[in-house]
Amino acid sequence: MRRAHVGLLVALGMVGLIALDQAQSAPLNPYTAPPMVALGSGLAATGGHCAAPPPPAPPAR
Repeated sequence: MRRAHVGLLVALGMVGLIALDQAQSAPLNPYTAPPMVALGSGLAATGGHCAAPPPPAPPAR
């Protein structure tokens, strides 16, 4: 296989994955989506849940 064949296969695979994603996902609602850039907007950060501390343990009985 030549490089052109491999490049064409990769490009077709990417187009196929993008088409599959577009067909399977629901359209976004721009009114409920968070802002793309929220610098200085006063909104609390909600990302990084994997680095957040665990919730407090319930009190012992």
